[in-house]
Amino acid sequence: MKHWIILLVGTGLVLSCSNNKPTVAAAPEVAAPAVDHMALLSAQGADAVLWQSAAAETHRLYQQGYELARIRLAENMRRSDKRPAAVIVDIDETVLDNSPYQVNAIRQGRTFDQAEWKVWTDKATAKASPGAIEFLKHAAQQGCEVFYISNRDIRERASTIKNLNDLGFPFADEGHLLLMDGTSDKTERRARVASTHRIVLLVGDQLRDFDERFKDRSVDHGKTLVNAMADTLRQYFILLPNAMYGTYRDAIQGKGTDAEKYARMQAWFELNGY
Repeated sequence: MKHWIILLVGTGLVLSCSNNKPTVAAAPEVAAPAVDHMALLSAQGADAVLWQSAAAETHRLYQQGYELARIRLAENMRRSDKRPAAVIVDIDETVLDNSPYQVNAIRQGRTFDQAEWKVWTDKATAKASPGAIEFLKHAAQQGCEVFYISNRDIRERASTIKNLNDLGFPFADEGHLLLMDGTSDKTERRARVASTHRIVLLVGDQLRDFDERFKDRSVDHGKTLVNAMADTLRQYFILLPNAMYGTYRDAIQGKGTDAEKYARMQAWFELNGY
């Protein structure tokens, strides 16, 4: 009997000791997944790319723009001037459709990359924008030379001329192709054409294709300047649709890394109460 008592007492002691709470090791901290700002920016541009590449509305806007271009050309050609007449056009999203490049970038979650862009332009397979070839052939028939002022890099000259020629664009040669060589400002290149020709019409997808002052979007996103120049724009500039990229977006996102662009865009949303 004494042996049982001793055993119970010993067991009690053991049980009593086991009530002490064991020390629990802290769970290791799990790092938050890195934010892929490139993929975020790419995805946010998907609707614009889809609209540009697939919408019948976009197709019609190009046709409509070039129909209006014929009217303005006829009006402006009536004005006498001894210099030969010239029409100036931008290339990308004005006479050539690069939406396949943009669609592929969206599929891969990428933003613009100069090296990948050159891979695309080297193919020289971009299709003509609706109405572009017909209008420029018409302008040539009316006695106008056509100058292509583009911010494509000078290293893309050969492939660009090939692409334009393959599609049948007039004046698609080195003498009429003025590409970017150091600055995206087209003012000097337009002045070069104006020194020998009278410019009767300009066509582009950015307001800067008409006047570099439209780069400044600090006042009402540039709309005040549009209103101030309305008469001149109406008579001498045809603006074509392009929501995929441009000065409107650069003015908000700025330059730099994708993370910096994304942060500036978010700050703009907050500042404007969105």
